[in-house]
Amino acid sequence: MIVVVCPGQGSQTPGFLNPWLELPAFKSSLLAMQEASGIDLVKYGTVSDADTIRDTAVAQPLIVGAGVATLHALLDGKSAADSGIAGVTGHSVGEITAAVVAGVFDSETGIKFVNERGRAMANAAALEQTSMAAVIGGEPSDVEAKLAQLGLEPANYNGSGQIVAAGITGAISELQENPVAGTRVIPLQVAGAFHTRFMKPAVETMQVYSQSIQMSDPQIALWSNNGGRKISSGAEFVSLMVNQISSPVRWDLCMEAMVKAGVTGIIELAPAGTLVGLAKRAMPGIESVAVKTPENLEAALSLINNGV
Repeated sequence: MIVVVCPGQGSQTPGFLNPWLELPAFKSSLLAMQEASGIDLVKYGTVSDADTIRDTAVAQPLIVGAGVATLHALLDGKSAADSGIAGVTGHSVGEITAAVVAGVFDSETGIKFVNERGRAMANAAALEQTSMAAVIGGEPSDVEAKLAQLGLEPANYNGSGQIVAAGITGAISELQENPVAGTRVIPLQVAGAFHTRFMKPAVETMQVYSQSIQMSDPQIALWSNNGGRKISSGAEFVSLMVNQISSPVRWDLCMEAMVKAGVTGIIELAPAGTLVGLAKRAMPGIESVAVKTPENLEAALSLINNGV
């Protein structure tokens, strides 16, 4: 049982699209989404610097566009349902990529949706100085208590001993200076306290926007960041995805759900690496391929064709 996983914000790096644009299938898919979105995805993925692509309104469509185009190149334009892929899930903004993979959105709808989401979240983030940091190690209850003490919130439960804290930038700095015993605190390359109360204005914007778009029920298994639940209704998935903007991402429960479902292999779409890294610790024995460059496509196809 092979499942596709789709990375979230912070996975992008300067120039990561350069090798991909040499593939006609990838390039044609990305250019179609670029035209639909009005955002210069090629420029942002090839020549823009780290600060530019950290901007939420840039990072989110860039990540989704890259993931969808990677799938197009991997499957030669066929759908995931027709290609031996049994399921999909995404981390945070990666849920939009996952919605396209599952057939809930077409690629044009997906890129327009993420444009609106990115702008709405960037606008919400601009209201106060906020940021995020990964807390590695420690007892979850101790970490949660420390965050509450500082007025921070757990934004992501990533499994493998990692909780992402989010909130006022000064409180994040204090957490770095005085971490919970036995933990490391690593600042993240994001521009806001996503998946917290600070994103409530973005939720309201996206609730209105989501009422105007076309969607279908998923064609393959689709797990939500909301409790790691498998969702069979496209409308329900989109509603959960919108509300998730201000609620914690439970990636730990998504990984648990995949293990319980009997998943035998995962393929992470570009910009890949983060989710495979988490899976190697939390999903032992499950084969994985991080599709970082076109050179990884053959290994991903082999995983699909062999069914592991």
